[in-house]
Amino acid sequence: MSSHRLPARPRLAAILAAAACLSLLLAGTAQAHIVKTFGGYTVALGWKVEPTYVGIPNAVQVIVTDSKGKAVTDIPDGDLTVVVSLSGQSSAALPLNNAFDSDTGLGIPGDYEASLDPTVPGDYTFHLNGKIHGVAVDETATASDSTFNSVVDGSSVDFPTKLPSISDVATAVSRLEARASAAPAASSGPDVAAMAQAAQTAASDAASAAASAQAQASTALQVGILVGAVGIVVGVAALFVATRRRTGAA
Repeated sequence: MSSHRLPARPRLAAILAAAACLSLLLAGTAQAHIVKTFGGYTVALGWKVEPTYVGIPNAVQVIVTDSKGKAVTDIPDGDLTVVVSLSGQSSAALPLNNAFDSDTGLGIPGDYEASLDPTVPGDYTFHLNGKIHGVAVDETATASDSTFNSVVDGSSVDFPTKLPSISDVATAVSRLEARASAAPAASSGPDVAAMAQAAQTAASDAASAAASAQAQASTALQVGILVGAVGIVVGVAALFVATRRRTGAA
């Protein structure tokens, strides 16, 4: 049985076409990334989502290919790390983890990511460090027109209502905390707790007095009824005696 093989030139054309497709794929993914070569590996470094807005979940993205343009998908998680810095503040070394799922085919082959939510606008700096199969990687890049996007305020794309920025919310919270902490000093007049306790005691005394008065009234009523009954008995007895006397005289 004869096997069908492409001639050399068509096979070469197919390989070049595949490489071009892979290049387009990477270019489409790494919209604005800095591209560097380390040994036989090419690394594209930038944001996962661009444009990059304040407060929107994002990630530092690294896409790795070998000298033949093939995606490198077997770098152990954490072999590559990135430190993100802005205005003198730096994050911890964030591990870059494989974002491609080889079992389902979901994701982009050779894509490694470290999740990060930028909270203020500015030109962020990425310091990539680690190894790719023993090849040392060390690169520092800052957001610019020739590298990757700066982080910007997202109010320009808010719809239909513009939301307050995170810095505005933080300022409002700080003002409220300052007012709350100053409140005890401003209320240094009467002791509210002592006044409440005194009012409760007075109410309890009034209730006791009312109960005592009610008991006294009940006792007086009983005495009055008893006195009245005695008076009735005495009157009846006197009437009886008077009647007997009149009968005897007759």
